[in-house]
Amino acid sequence: MNRLSPYLKMAAWVLLVLSVPTVANAHEGAHGHSHEPSHSPFTTRNVSRTLPLASDEEAFHFVIFGDRTSGVPAGLKVLEQAVADTNLLDPDLVMTVGDLVQGYNETPKWMTEMQEYRDIMERLKMKWFPVAGNHDVYWRGNGEAPQGQHESNYEKHFGPLWYSFRHKNAGFVVLYSDEGDPVTNEKSFSEGRLQMMSNEQLSFLKQALDSHKDLDHVFVFLHHPRWIGGGYTGSNWDVVHDMLREAGNVTAVFAGHIHHMRFDGPKDGIAYYALATTGGHLQAEIPGAGYLHHLNIVSVRPDSVTVSALPIGAVIDPTDFTPEFLAEIDNARGIRPKQVSNTVQLDVDGNGSGAVVYELTNSSPRSIDFTVSFDPATRDWLTSLDHDHFTVEPGETKRLEIALKRFADPNAQLTVPRMIFEKEYLGESARISLPATSMPVSLALAALPADYFSGEENHCLKVTDGQSTLRIESSELALPDGPFTLEAWISADQLAGEQGIVAKMHNSEFAFFMKEGVPQFNVHLNGRYVTARATDLLTANRWTHLAGVYDGSEVRFYVDGKMVASKAGSGKRTTNRLPLYIGADPGKGGEATRPFNGKIDEVKISKGELYQADFTPARRSSPTDETIMLLHFDRKIGPFVLDHSSSALKGTLGVNAELVPSF
Repeated sequence: MNRLSPYLKMAAWVLLVLSVPTVANAHEGAHGHSHEPSHSPFTTRNVSRTLPLASDEEAFHFVIFGDRTSGVPAGLKVLEQAVADTNLLDPDLVMTVGDLVQGYNETPKWMTEMQEYRDIMERLKMKWFPVAGNHDVYWRGNGEAPQGQHESNYEKHFGPLWYSFRHKNAGFVVLYSDEGDPVTNEKSFSEGRLQMMSNEQLSFLKQALDSHKDLDHVFVFLHHPRWIGGGYTGSNWDVVHDMLREAGNVTAVFAGHIHHMRFDGPKDGIAYYALATTGGHLQAEIPGAGYLHHLNIVSVRPDSVTVSALPIGAVIDPTDFTPEFLAEIDNARGIRPKQVSNTVQLDVDGNGSGAVVYELTNSSPRSIDFTVSFDPATRDWLTSLDHDHFTVEPGETKRLEIALKRFADPNAQLTVPRMIFEKEYLGESARISLPATSMPVSLALAALPADYFSGEENHCLKVTDGQSTLRIESSELALPDGPFTLEAWISADQLAGEQGIVAKMHNSEFAFFMKEGVPQFNVHLNGRYVTARATDLLTANRWTHLAGVYDGSEVRFYVDGKMVASKAGSGKRTTNRLPLYIGADPGKGGEATRPFNGKIDEVKISKGELYQADFTPARRSSPTDETIMLLHFDRKIGPFVLDHSSSALKGTLGVNAELVPSF
């Protein structure tokens, strides 16, 4: 694995993005060649749109693109440059692994997204072929979904949901992994019963494999990598794999969806690859660990096939990304400093002093190099820390004590002192730079006047990115086990993508979350998430009240005081040491990820079950004996927003955060 320079990373972003799958121009000739294909695509789908084939010329290479979706709107701009770069590479053809349009919407919006996608992809000089992903076929909106959801739109404008064709000495088989339940019209990639390939599609697969039995190689493409288990458990992928194995000439299977590279195989002589993204959302940018924008290049010869992953300027061997290696990186990413003591006190006049002690424990099997520095943006503080470099061996714990001092100055902006922990994982063949952790130092504040929360204009928190959120340290939030209620008023500026509204999740705790405009309430109980999810989209730029209740036996979700979902669930809430974010979701290292885009107000957490039936939500809340936290966002002291409950906790505003009028 090569460690990419910033320039190469930029180049990789540009080229890899070019791979958004579509078949809009599959009917046009490539490079002016007039070769007519000797075979036509095979499908058991009764659709009018046909898929012309690539030019039938000598031995070849083809390119595969990963997912594009949930990276909007930047993903389309990346795609434009990607198309230009792909034309320079000049492969025989381009394959995809699904998620071509953002989707999760109604037909008019879907059609707009389809057309803007095709307008860009029609600039390709070579032919390309689509694979249907969940974003391409899942329907979301008000009322009842049409039968098949967006399947008919997809087949009309992209082509069959499953098909096969041959090119030179190879066969290509495209499968559809989101059939769902045609009787109930449900689609999901997290329930086994909804991940079955129908008898109709299995019959097609048998016929396609039989038609390709004389070829040197067969390649299979689908969106969901069902062979990895986990949420795909319960599907009938074992039946599909047996059919591929029995065919005897299936060389490789390619999928996407998980947005990071993974290699599982070979299994019975078949290589299984999952691609990361080419324009889609990345939960982290760690090229050396398979979190990157890339394309795969497949070189096909009669007696061999090679697969390489190509960011611009480097070639990465995708077989390095085994489940064991990914587990090592995932563990290393989660290593963050633990604050073991803190005596830093801030007086009302702005004077501050004290010391904070951190411990760093390396729980990974390899050494990690750390660099600890003081954030230069917090210039109103003095510190004993310079740039401290050290290596922590596997199993070792490093202790670090840092002294802090601030002098009162009415002309200086009060900031929160922050420590930046950078880390490099010393892998077997490369040094892998992992995301840095920025740790704010908790400050103990003097008591406030009793009338602090009265007489001010109503304000709210405006969130535009991960730096405009409010962060509340886990040590501040004393929420006991058992029933609790979470509330907030929100106004979303953008509905697309995945957005954390109020979240303390990471395989634990609770959150208000929004997926493609549909809100939900999550509580992690007895090792799993219990999710109460609304059915209708929120209305953009409209204030909406959300309330989530866990009563000890059930998780309920209310929108504007009306119960919209409930799920049975019991047991203790799984806790963590991650911060609570207003306007984002905490990553494994405590960083703000998947930020909300809009306004948030009146965030309240209470002990017990506040609501048992529909209610009329109050626009401004008042604290009660059950209130654990109540944030009005009307006033702040420096970067701090203070709580109106007896907990007297505080949240820290991000560097881009704004408090704006609520109306």
